[in-house]
Amino acid sequence: MCRDPRRRAAIDGRCDPAVVSATHIPTDLLGAAGLSRADADAWAASVPPREGSFDAQAGATSEFLVRGQALRERLRASPSVSQAERAGAAAIADVCNDARERFLREHAAELYERLTAARTQSVRLDQLVSEAARRVPGLTPSPAELDAERARALRDKQGVELAQGLLISSVLAVPRAGRHLVDAMLRPTPEALDRLAEFRATGVAELGPVRVTRRGRAGVLELSNPRHLNAEDGVTLGPTEVAVDLILLDPAIDVGVIRGAVVDQTRYAGQRVFGSGINLTLLYQGQIDFLFYLIRDLGYVNKLYRGISESEPDPGGLAPDATGMERTTEKLWIAVVEKFAIGGACQLLHVMDHVIAGRGSRLYLPARKEGIIPGASNLRLPRSVGDRAARQAILSGREWTAGEPDAALLCDEVVAPDEIDAALQARIEALTSSGLVNAAANRRVMRIGQEPVDLFREYMAAYAREQAYCHLSPALVRNLEEHWNAHRRTV
Repeated sequence: MCRDPRRRAAIDGRCDPAVVSATHIPTDLLGAAGLSRADADAWAASVPPREGSFDAQAGATSEFLVRGQALRERLRASPSVSQAERAGAAAIADVCNDARERFLREHAAELYERLTAARTQSVRLDQLVSEAARRVPGLTPSPAELDAERARALRDKQGVELAQGLLISSVLAVPRAGRHLVDAMLRPTPEALDRLAEFRATGVAELGPVRVTRRGRAGVLELSNPRHLNAEDGVTLGPTEVAVDLILLDPAIDVGVIRGAVVDQTRYAGQRVFGSGINLTLLYQGQIDFLFYLIRDLGYVNKLYRGISESEPDPGGLAPDATGMERTTEKLWIAVVEKFAIGGACQLLHVMDHVIAGRGSRLYLPARKEGIIPGASNLRLPRSVGDRAARQAILSGREWTAGEPDAALLCDEVVAPDEIDAALQARIEALTSSGLVNAAANRRVMRIGQEPVDLFREYMAAYAREQAYCHLSPALVRNLEEHWNAHRRTV
C-alpha cells in the first residue's frame, strides 16, 4: 500500500500499490513507464549513503536528485502522458522527496549555518530556498523550474514546490535555526527602510494595492484590490508587509489600523470591505506560489503580532532575554471590519488588539471548502472562541455574524455601519491619550504566556510541510471547482 498517500495526491492524485522507499528504486514502475532497466540501475547506483560528512552527503544527494529529476522530465515530456508514465513520474518524485527528507533530517542545521554565514546574516524565505537550490542543486527547485511551474494551472503543476515546504519545515524544526529564521522574517524589508524618510515627512505612502496614511498618532493601512473584494495575492503581499513595517518604524505613530478600501465589485460597489482572503481564482489558475502562505504568516502577520525585530542581526534569533521578553518593537493594532472578513482576513483578527465591526458583518474561515490550512488559525483561534467552536469553524465551516452573541469573542465593538468612523476615532483617542508604554508591555507579556516563539516556530514547522501537500493536492482543485466555480471564473 502507499506509505504516504498525500505524496501521491500531491503530484498525480493516484496511489500505486508498489511500495516506494528512499533505498528502493521501483524498476517495475519505471520499466512500465518506458524507461530502460539500465536507466533505473544507473539511478539506483547513485543512491546517497546514509552516513558521511555534510559536503559528501550534500554532493551525493544532489547528484541523486538531479538524476531522478532528469528521468522524471523524460516521462513528462510527451504531449499526451500515459497513466503508466504518470505513475512512473510520481514514483520518482516520491523517492526524491524521501532523499530530501533524509538529508534534511541529518543536515538541516548545518545547511542553515552555511546559508546564513553561521546565523550572522538574516535571510528571508525566498532567498533561503533560492540559495539552497544553488548550494545543493535539486534540494529545492531552481529559478527556471519555478518559472516553468508558475506557467501551469494548479491542476497541472508538477509539485516542485513541495521541496520548498520540506526544507523550510526542517529548518523551523531545529530550535536555533528556526528561531533565527523567524527573526529574519520579522526584520524590516529593504523597501520599507528606503521609503521611511519620505513617509515620515509626508505621512502618506502609496504602495500600489496598499495605501498607508498617518492620521494623528495612528497609521492607517488600507488594502485596495477593488475588483476582487480586497482579496490577497502575490501582488498585494509585498506592499502589505512594507506598509506594516512603515507603521511600526515611524516613531510618530502609536497605533496601527487595518481597514479595507472601497470596492467596485457590483454587489458592494462604493462600499468598504475588510477582505475576502486569498484570491481563489488566481490560486486555481496557478498564479499564487506556495511560498505565499509562509511569507505571509512568518512576515507581515507575525509582525502584527510580534512587532519588528531589532536592527542588528542576532545569531541567537528571536530568543527571549533574561526577563523572558522577545526583543521586538511593537504597537497596538485595530481592525475595522466592514461587510465581511473571510479566510485570511478573518485570520488577521486573531492578532489584533481591538476589533471594530459593522453590525451584520460576516466572519468565517472557509478552510473546509478550500482544502488548505487557514494560516495560524489552528493555533490562535481556540484562544478566542474555545476549542470546540474553533473546530466547528475550521473543520465544518461555522460562521459568525457581528452583533450576534456567539461572535462577541471575535469582536470588541459592534456598531451600526454609519457609526464606524466615529467609533474608530474614539478608540484611537482612547488608546493614545494616556501613552502606550504600558500597553505594549502588557501585550508582550500576554503573548509570552499564550504563544512563546518556540510554540509558534514548532507550529510553523508542521504548517510548512502540511500546507505544501494541501497546496499541491488534487482535492484542492476539486474543492475550488465545486465550491467556488473557479474553472468558470476569469481574473
